[in-house]
Amino acid sequence: MKLQRKNMLRASALGALVVSGALVLTACGSDDNTGAGTNASGKPSAAAGDIKCDGASGKLLASGSSAQKNAVDLWVKNYMAACSGVEVNYKSSSSGEGIVAFNQGTVGFAGSDSALKPEQVEESKKICTGGQGINLPMVGGPVAIGYNLSGVDKLVLDAPTIANIFNDKIKKWDDEAIKKLNPGVALPSTAIQHFHRSEDSGTTENLGKYLKAAAPDAWTYDAAKKWPAPGGLGASGSSGVATQVKQVDGAIGYFELSYATSQNIKTVDLNTGAAAPVKASADSASKAIAAAKVVGTGSDLALKLDYTTKAEGAYPIVLVTYEVVCDKGNKAETLPTVKSFLGYAASDAGQKILSDHGYAPIPAEINSKVREIVNSLS
Repeated sequence: MKLQRKNMLRASALGALVVSGALVLTACGSDDNTGAGTNASGKPSAAAGDIKCDGASGKLLASGSSAQKNAVDLWVKNYMAACSGVEVNYKSSSSGEGIVAFNQGTVGFAGSDSALKPEQVEESKKICTGGQGINLPMVGGPVAIGYNLSGVDKLVLDAPTIANIFNDKIKKWDDEAIKKLNPGVALPSTAIQHFHRSEDSGTTENLGKYLKAAAPDAWTYDAAKKWPAPGGLGASGSSGVATQVKQVDGAIGYFELSYATSQNIKTVDLNTGAAAPVKASADSASKAIAAAKVVGTGSDLALKLDYTTKAEGAYPIVLVTYEVVCDKGNKAETLPTVKSFLGYAASDAGQKILSDHGYAPIPAEINSKVREIVNSLS
């Protein structure tokens, strides 16, 4: 029995190596994060029961948001296992780069943490023959404020304090504003080193929207993909910011929650004005996203989020990643694969994976519309 168990464990380990290698081959982005293919308890992710290959074939290129990379890796792994002969290649870069690639016609779809702007929609009409680019919300989740401060395992901040840290006005961790929010915590006088995204980023824009709405007196910058404030250091991608925070004592930065989870980075609890500070989690983000309103028209499902919510247990620094596609005028050679892959991502099985890995599924009412629109793509 011992020999049989040893052989089983050895076979299991070899299988894990094969899966790991497949993920490396299918993920072109630099935002490497562990845990793909398993849920929060380390067990295999949910079976991909809703995959319909429906004429999908060849290679599908996509690029954009690094915030959704870990979710896309899981979708790609399951999808390619079900649809033999199909290759989906998602390049994790940034929302800005993804939209540029989409409007240049080099990808079948792009991931963006911010909806297309009117001028970007207009530009997309050159690529989407007879149609235009639309926003399909596919992935939700909290933007975690991660920190690294020796001896401090729990930290509460509010919007004005976060704004004044990132605009370089609060420079040390024992600042009175931070001490007031953390009574009884021994805060060191360590200098604060804040990190931000160096490239155009939808995550940056969503953080800016939150700070502009929740702390308008402290954060006077308009929300934009390009980091607007003085000071701090830039890093590439969510993984780059997370890596810097992980390495530097006194550091603080922002990134999608799974980067904090995978690297054991501590995250800030938010004082939103609710009865208790709110932790960044899939559940707390879902409570905030559930209040979102569809503001897009026609097939466009762009959402408006409430960044100032004080609802109990709702974490307001959230982002929604959109898959940007043509409603009409998609390339004939990639259209079946685009519809098939995004159909799986929006399916019950595809959305369940999000819950298992720290993301927030899109609310059912909105997601049902996403499925209808994916089916209607032409």
